[in-house]
Amino acid sequence: MDVFWTLPPVTRTITALAVIISALGYSGMISLSDYVFVSQYVFTYKTVPQVWRLLTSFLITKPKFGILMDPYFIYQYGSGLERESTRFSQPGDFFVYTFCLCMTIIATAGVLLRGYTFLQPLSLAFAYTYAQDNPTRQVSFFIVTFDAKYLPFAMLFLSFILDGPDAALTQAMGLIAAHLYDFLTRIWPTFGGGTNPIFTPVIVKRWFGGHAGSVQSRAFGSVQQGRPRENPAVARSSGRSTGVGGQWDGRGPGQRLGEQ
Repeated sequence: MDVFWTLPPVTRTITALAVIISALGYSGMISLSDYVFVSQYVFTYKTVPQVWRLLTSFLITKPKFGILMDPYFIYQYGSGLERESTRFSQPGDFFVYTFCLCMTIIATAGVLLRGYTFLQPLSLAFAYTYAQDNPTRQVSFFIVTFDAKYLPFAMLFLSFILDGPDAALTQAMGLIAAHLYDFLTRIWPTFGGGTNPIFTPVIVKRWFGGHAGSVQSRAFGSVQQGRPRENPAVARSSGRSTGVGGQWDGRGPGQRLGEQ
């Protein structure tokens, strides 16, 4: 358990819940039909919306061998981003990134394509961003080793061969989600002259320990949270100066140089 709590928080939570829910479902202890995404059960006003499906649909693996491989892909590339990527240097950045991916995947793979489970699109999205950050890093995909920039396409090809074109198309929505995030946060502000519309709220930073002055260790160094800026007027009114021989309390009208 000590090792578990040292793992990246977002990735470890998704991985652990995916293993637990999928194991319970495929063993017959729970019915996975109550956890998959069904739009008419989520977006409805006739009955109580089953909003939990928005979350649990990202926590269901494929059956049999998929219960091992799907969490492995999620953890392998999700933890690599959460620990090492300079895109997510501040507390909560990776959480916001994952949230944006999930919303895009639900809109495309869920609403448009009528998909039911989205762990595979999410793992592909993680792999796509990981490949962008590490295009020449060598990765092993089963028994083949190649540059990371080819990883998303290898995952798509495997889904096409094993599960068919419909499953591959649903999974490809993860690639679209990751590219949309990259466009809005990097390409458009850098090359299009626009502004980044995605930011991490202060409350989310606090969820992940982002209080002022806190220091987080990262693969590329340490990141220290800045302190809130002080109001200049308040700073002037409450400031103290130090002079020769002691402190001056700032009292007295003072004079400008050259005045008598």
